[in-house]
Amino acid sequence: MSACTRDEWMTVAAARLLKNRDICFVGIGLPSAACNLARLTHAPQIVLIYESGTIGTRPDVMPLSIGDGELAQTAACVVPLPEIFSYYLQAGRVDIGFLGAAQIDRHGNLNSTVIGPYETPSTRLPGAGGAPEIAQHARQVFVMLRASKRSFVERLAFRSSAGYLDGHGARARSGAAGGGPRAVITDFGMLAPHPESEELQLVALFEGATVEEARAAIGWPLQLADRIDTIAPPSAHELDTLRALHARTREAHARPVRIPLQNG
Repeated sequence: MSACTRDEWMTVAAARLLKNRDICFVGIGLPSAACNLARLTHAPQIVLIYESGTIGTRPDVMPLSIGDGELAQTAACVVPLPEIFSYYLQAGRVDIGFLGAAQIDRHGNLNSTVIGPYETPSTRLPGAGGAPEIAQHARQVFVMLRASKRSFVERLAFRSSAGYLDGHGARARSGAAGGGPRAVITDFGMLAPHPESEELQLVALFEGATVEEARAAIGWPLQLADRIDTIAPPSAHELDTLRALHARTREAHARPVRIPLQNG
């Protein structure tokens, strides 16, 4: 088995957080890879929901977007978008919201909208989509994000999705129904909220990663949990399964799209 990359380690670490039969609202990209890896390894009965209305989907390849036909073709059912949010998410039926973002701050708030002032941003991003509702209502939220001082910032200029707001119980006082971000999986290890301040702190490192590396990648003075766990490397089975998933995806997306010609 060749050495794993940090992205692979990150995906495996995130997948391990999921349990069999979890109902998981999935974001595209790294969260989707982690959720499908869990489904293909230790959690075969996990229920994956995508924002397009697909429930219980079991894609053979990674979807390009929430509108990828692979999701509908392999779903147990497809329901209207309003029903996904009202009947499933807002009704408290989603165990895990698995999200990515462009930026996160020290209290787990997310930004997927603009970098810089909203009126005159330096970068305009795709937007949050359903993430604000997922972040508000899922019983707990997991976030996957590669760490840098541009992506992990002390304070967001624009807040797309609520984490713990300003911490110290602010989320609970706001009336948000869900439990908030319980884990942030990075390419050096994992952060989780302090039980009182709700500031993200270092709780685990990949084997071989260091506290100094973690602090150098975070845009605020990163605090350490009382105990720092070590995240074991991917097993051969986990890594082989993840690489096979990505290989199938590359092959599927490399095929030319054939559009039938219309007569007349």
